[in-house]
Amino acid sequence: MASVKLLTVFFLLNCLSSFVSCLFFHIGDTERKCFIQELPDETPLIGNYWTELYDTQRDEYLPTPQDHRIHVSVKDPDDKVVLSRPFPSEGTFRFTSHTPGEHQICLQPDSSQPAGGLLTVHLDIRVGEGTYSYPELAVKDKQTKLALRVRQLIEQVEYIKRGYSYHRYKEEHFRLTNYNTNMWIFWWPVIRSLYVVLFIIWHTKSW
Repeated sequence: MASVKLLTVFFLLNCLSSFVSCLFFHIGDTERKCFIQELPDETPLIGNYWTELYDTQRDEYLPTPQDHRIHVSVKDPDDKVVLSRPFPSEGTFRFTSHTPGEHQICLQPDSSQPAGGLLTVHLDIRVGEGTYSYPELAVKDKQTKLALRVRQLIEQVEYIKRGYSYHRYKEEHFRLTNYNTNMWIFWWPVIRSLYVVLFIIWHTKSW
């Protein structure tokens, strides 16, 4: 019983900590950087980013040219394109997952003129309940602090439920993979032995 409670606490902390993650990386003019984000189904994701140009010769950061753009593409676990278009050098991209699993997010400089250095990307990923700006919602919907807090708790519960569902989905996928692997391990020696027997019979008859 204690182990179940410990596992539950660990899972909840893992869900809450996955609301926000920050990345920092360099991209060359013709380079493409991709990373994987695991998402339950029907889960929103927002990427807030800003860029600057890193001059390798002078070892300093410079403002990104205004005409410089960055192309963002997202594919779901079925390799379907969820998002694919250029964005300004600073801004926000967003999408909602419809299939649980690993989503591939790729960023690539998209400009007719090379930047002449490394493009430095600062990326802030927000997932699930972390995508909502509750102060803005309070102003927009004219909600009280209590109503806003209740809404926030409901969103957190929904995200945790989707997280549990995704966890069960991964367990089922793992069991299926394990079953198929075990079946292959079981049948491969049988098939190999049958092949050897047939080969011996054929070879004997050929004499």
